[in-house]
Amino acid sequence: MVYFLALLIGIVAGLRAMTAPAGIAFAAHYGLLNLSGTFLAFLGYRWTPWIFLVLALGELITDQLPTTPSREVPVQFGTRILMGALTGGAIGVAAGSLWVGAIVGIIGAIIGTLGGAAARGKLAAAFGKDRPAALIEDAVAIGGAILIVLALP
Repeated sequence: MVYFLALLIGIVAGLRAMTAPAGIAFAAHYGLLNLSGTFLAFLGYRWTPWIFLVLALGELITDQLPTTPSREVPVQFGTRILMGALTGGAIGVAAGSLWVGAIVGIIGAIIGTLGGAAARGKLAAAFGKDRPAALIEDAVAIGGAILIVLALP
C-alpha cells in the first residue's frame, strides 16, 4: 500500500512538480510522515513546507501563462522526475526502503507527466481553450496530494 502511495505522489509530481513536495513537507512537518534520521529530514523542518508551498503557488500561476514551456522539455521533465524521486522516496521510508519508494516515485512522475499532458490536451480541445483544462489539472494535483498525505500510515 505504501509503495502505491509513492507511485501516486509521483503522478502528482508529474502533474505539478512542486505540489507533491509541498504536501510531503507538510506531512513530515506535522508528524504524519517520520523522516527523522534520514537525509530527507529537512522536509519536516519549520520553513520547508512553506517554501514548497510558495513554489507550488508560483507554479500554479506560471502554468497559466502562454509563455510557459511544455512539461515535456528536458528541464521541466527532469524536475518532475526529481520531485517524484524525492517524494516517492520520502513515502518509501515509511515502508522501509527509500530507494524503492524513489524508483516507484520516478515511474509515477513519468506517468503523470506524459499522461497529464495527454489528458490536458484532450480536455483543452473539448473545452476549446486551455484554462479550464489547466484548472482541472490543478484541482486533481492538489486534491490528490491531500488525499495521499491523509492516507499515509
